[in-house]
Amino acid sequence: MRPPSMSGHCLLAPIPESSSDCLPPKDIKLAVLGAGRVGKSAMIVRFLTKRFIGDYEPNTGKLYSRLVYVEGDQLSLQIQDTPGGIQGPFDLILSPLPLRASLIQTRVDLSQVQDNLLQVADPLSRCVQWADGFLLVYSITDYDSYQAIRPLYQHIRKVHPDARVPVVIVGNKGDLLHARQVQTRDGVQLANELGSLFLEISTSENYEDVCDVFQHLCKEVSKSHGVSGERRRASIIPRPRSPNMQDLKRRFKQALSSKVKAPSALG
Repeated sequence: MRPPSMSGHCLLAPIPESSSDCLPPKDIKLAVLGAGRVGKSAMIVRFLTKRFIGDYEPNTGKLYSRLVYVEGDQLSLQIQDTPGGIQGPFDLILSPLPLRASLIQTRVDLSQVQDNLLQVADPLSRCVQWADGFLLVYSITDYDSYQAIRPLYQHIRKVHPDARVPVVIVGNKGDLLHARQVQTRDGVQLANELGSLFLEISTSENYEDVCDVFQHLCKEVSKSHGVSGERRRASIIPRPRSPNMQDLKRRFKQALSSKVKAPSALG
């Protein structure tokens, strides 16, 4: 389930204002999704800067842009960091059905909850529609964050029903074994059920694993772009037909017979 190590072939640089002397880089748009406090922001910053920063203020959805070289290919990479500090309605969307039912039984103001759900779900849907590939992140120390992965994946497949958009499931905080609530086999089983790649990493301890996650997803997005581009070109430009030799012989015989018959007709 782990891709081959690629971290030695990745370089990062700011995206230049213009590059008229070379071909424009491929555009890759990634979204990092998951519940709060699973380390999404730390993963992104670790990949882009090699630095680990443990504590982050809740953000409203930062967009990171870098020029990335992955195994010789130049990519214009954009990474959408989804908010991790939203509580209440976001957790209600991602919570299991029994928990949702118990919340309703506690006389929650349903009209207010529905309004909050719409406000949260709409930006989430826009983010899912925008991205070319997804990292679904949970913390091995938080079982609720693990349960949030399946509904997120199902939402992605509703927006992208063709199933060509790559998704990677990541179990983060692999160094906190003493606080583990999600076993490795649980992540593997979920990934197998959903048909996705699974990796368990420690953002704080291992930069190479974090780099491998993002590089693998970039490569999968590039592959999907190549397939879709070839299909589009094939639909626009028809493939030239090979000459039909039997038809050519038939026409040649007709031409010869008409030339032979012409003098006798004149006589």
